Amino acid sequence: MPKLTDAHRLIGPVPFDDLPEDPRPEMDRLGIEQAYVTHTLSLYSDARAGNQALFELDDPRLIPVPVVVPEAFADIPRWPVPMVRLCPERHRFDLTGPVALRWLAELDTIMAIDLEETSPAQLLALTRRLPGQRILLLNPGYRRLRAIAELMSEAPTVWLEMGTVNTQRAVEWLAERFGARRLVFGTGAPILDDCGPRFLLDHLELPGKDVELIATGGDLL
Repeated sequence: MPKLTDAHRLIGPVPFDDLPEDPRPEMDRLGIEQAYVTHTLSLYSDARAGNQALFELDDPRLIPVPVVVPEAFADIPRWPVPMVRLCPERHRFDLTGPVALRWLAELDTIMAIDLEETSPAQLLALTRRLPGQRILLLNPGYRRLRAIAELMSEAPTVWLEMGTVNTQRAVEWLAERFGARRLVFGTGAPILDDCGPRFLLDHLELPGKDVELIATGGDLL
């Protein structure tokens, strides 16, 4: 298997938890070549301070994923990044409101969002308002698999991070219906366990070329 790309990883301190701030030792242990990383300050505290700390990283293995918080009277950021992250529930904004839609229409980048921050219905509405917007759905879990499949059937610009789809043959079920190209390896570490997704990837009952495609970011990254 080629070196992996982790599409969903955090860097920085985690409030009320004793977790490593530097992801690279664990990445080395699991054979992860590069990771798309968001700074924890952007999620739990100050998005601007966290993004600034993120852009101070100087390692090509760690690809910055800044957090976007749409503001009515602020300039839209023009970051040279392949992906941004949105947290509408945590940062208290309407994902399909006029300000967010205006910002997202101007951002030519992948949008990553945790399923707990939104809903399949809201994401479907977003894809219909912005049909060219590429969305990576993070932490989908497996209990809402039917709703996720319905969303992916209706919205071809939605990709799925498979790290938490950890029930029997669920990833295979998704790959059979939507193709491995729309599935992306990710862990959510260190908040979530990264060994589980790595084990899941190693034991998928899929052709080797499909496993390799998932391991390196589908056709999204």
